[in-house]
Amino acid sequence: MTTTGQASGPALGICGALSQKGGEAGTGQGPGMDRFSFQVSATDGAARSGVISTPRGEIRTPAFMPVGTAATVKAMLPESVRATGADILLGNTYHLMLRPTAERIARLGGLHKFMNWDRPILTDSGGFQVMSLAALRKLTEEGVKFSSHIDGSKHMLSPERSMEIQKLLGSDIVMCFDECPALPATDEVVAKSMRLSMRWAQRSRDAFGDRPGHALFGIMQGGVTRELREESAAALTAIGFDGYAVGGLAVGEGQEAMFGVLDYATDMLPADKPRYLMGVGKPDDIVGAVERGIDMMDCVLPSRSGRTGQAWTRRGQVNMKNARHMDDPRPLDEACSCPTCRSYSRAYLHHVLRSQEIIASMLLTWHNLHYYQELMQGLRDAIAAGRLAAFVQGFHSQRAEGDIPPV
Repeated sequence: MTTTGQASGPALGICGALSQKGGEAGTGQGPGMDRFSFQVSATDGAARSGVISTPRGEIRTPAFMPVGTAATVKAMLPESVRATGADILLGNTYHLMLRPTAERIARLGGLHKFMNWDRPILTDSGGFQVMSLAALRKLTEEGVKFSSHIDGSKHMLSPERSMEIQKLLGSDIVMCFDECPALPATDEVVAKSMRLSMRWAQRSRDAFGDRPGHALFGIMQGGVTRELREESAAALTAIGFDGYAVGGLAVGEGQEAMFGVLDYATDMLPADKPRYLMGVGKPDDIVGAVERGIDMMDCVLPSRSGRTGQAWTRRGQVNMKNARHMDDPRPLDEACSCPTCRSYSRAYLHHVLRSQEIIASMLLTWHNLHYYQELMQGLRDAIAAGRLAAFVQGFHSQRAEGDIPPV
């Protein structure tokens, strides 16, 4: 199954896929690579694996996108993020428009050059951050007027301005501007918000224009109400986008409700386009989303957890601040090939955390990002082999065992 964004190109297989031990994916340079395209190469139940091709390189799916909010994945060098297996990063429109500003980034050569990341970048629209971070915001049909959380300066973010900012940044995948109400909320509130977002989606499409090599994704809204999700999906499909996101989840509804929506929402979206679940999540969220047909995800969790002493492993989450690690010479995860686990003991990680040394954030973030990318590679391999059910069972069984016993 092959789909193209703004123009068709040859079908592309998964070339030089990154192994769990490292390596390079395809460069994405070749005939037809000046266009955005998506190919599904294997399915297992609702899950699928494939490749998104862009002029800046291939993105193997299912894909996890580390979050580089302010043009940096905190505590990591870009080449280190790449070494974990990441094919694409996420940048944040709201934060970058405020500081250092999209105009400044454009004058300096665009976001890729600015942050030294030459592979694909997806930028969110800024809508969620306006709703959650900005002070004194006023929502109208035109857009959102708000005061910066940094210095109180006044700004206006509309579908047209969001498209302009993301164009100045030079992002490869652009998200349309939407409103995301916090859950729980009444159906009336969710419906009103969703329909506003659909009108904004059309304005985003119009403002985006024709940009070969760049993609625009629409965002499905509708809370946890099936009829509203169906209405949103129909509106987005009628407009036509290069990919489709499931928005408005992971905002307080809980995993069971989120999975309940994903059980039907992915089938409402075009099967030949990438499906992106925004803001997710924990490893078990990711596995459940992939089982339900999601191709792309992002979350600050692996990097944020690394800065607070939380490590994600095959055996679940481990708090490296706990005193039980103080005399432990073993690695965080003996089966992990990341630099942290190859070269540093639990005792050392505990020490630098308690001493508030910068290297603690660096080492734990590197491990967490490596674990997330290794999980994605495991999911891709399992789907390709038709063994996803066994992989998922093993994933849950190992996590249920809990951390290794103390020394």
